[in-house]
Amino acid sequence: MGKSASKQFAKEMLQCHNEYRKKHQAPPLKLDRNLSKEATSYAKSLASTRILKHSEPSSRGSCGENLAWASYDQSGKDVADRWYDEVKQYNFNHPGFSSGTGHFTAMVWKSSKKLGVGKATASDGSSFVVARYSPAGNITNQGHFENNVLPAKTTS
Repeated sequence: MGKSASKQFAKEMLQCHNEYRKKHQAPPLKLDRNLSKEATSYAKSLASTRILKHSEPSSRGSCGENLAWASYDQSGKDVADRWYDEVKQYNFNHPGFSSGTGHFTAMVWKSSKKLGVGKATASDGSSFVVARYSPAGNITNQGHFENNVLPAKTTS
């Protein structure tokens, strides 16, 4: 993927994240060059093995991570929409972590400030996407979900 295509993809991901974050009363994320470099490097490593698995926490420091795979070239909006779609399973009356909603909660986590985005294409044409969040969300300590994953504002 060329530089301008990857830049465009990252911009689209950022824009989609921030639209969803605004809905959930979270401040906008800023695209971070170093996080994006790391995310791209990890996306390339996933594409080379064609196995989707989270990086070792020790290799990503204090960052959170979302991953996506598809058999085709994914757009930033496509990936962000799929992650956000997990909101349907999230129970705001009983906030907390669940493997079925972790992508959504990482996206709208209020105290995350920076986003890194990487994408790579495997030899079979499938694509791997890595998003890194700093500081990480999905902290399971008491009160963290209540304070960081807020219900969507209803527009009147």
